[in-house]
Amino acid sequence: MPFPPSPRARSGPRRRSLLAVAPAALALTGCTGGDSGGPAGDGQSAADRARARAARDSEALAERYDVVIAARPGLAGRLRPLREEVVRHARALGGGRTASPSASSSASPSPSAAVPGNDKDALAGLAAAEKELADRRAKALGGVPGELARLLASVAAAGAAHVYLLTEGDA
Repeated sequence: MPFPPSPRARSGPRRRSLLAVAPAALALTGCTGGDSGGPAGDGQSAADRARARAARDSEALAERYDVVIAARPGLAGRLRPLREEVVRHARALGGGRTASPSASSSASPSPSAAVPGNDKDALAGLAAAEKELADRRAKALGGVPGELARLLASVAAAGAAHVYLLTEGDA
């Protein structure tokens, strides 16, 4: 005799959100040891390039948040905390030019940063950008030294959490 389904509501994260965070979590567990330095030759400059690119990517994402906040002011309360976290990621990676919302809102947005006409599509566009960046960072983990790999894994996991908050969360 099969058991009847439980009448209580589910609590906690959904399977979809766990699947979104799983790649970054797996990558993070693989980065427990290792050398945080390395030879001062090509390996170090490659790490510097990876760090600089990650910082630029976070700065560009913060600018994208600015464009959406400017175009969809009703979403500002929901998006500002996520944007601030993206700015902290940029600073941790060595960037930090987008420290305030006015820093990039004075610049004209690029055509690729056009904001959809409704809130749902605007949030979906940000979620897609966060997911693409988190996936790219997770893939880059194998080619960087330990400390940078841990930082990138952490930032990728935060990006996956942002995807959840943008698509399903009540942030």
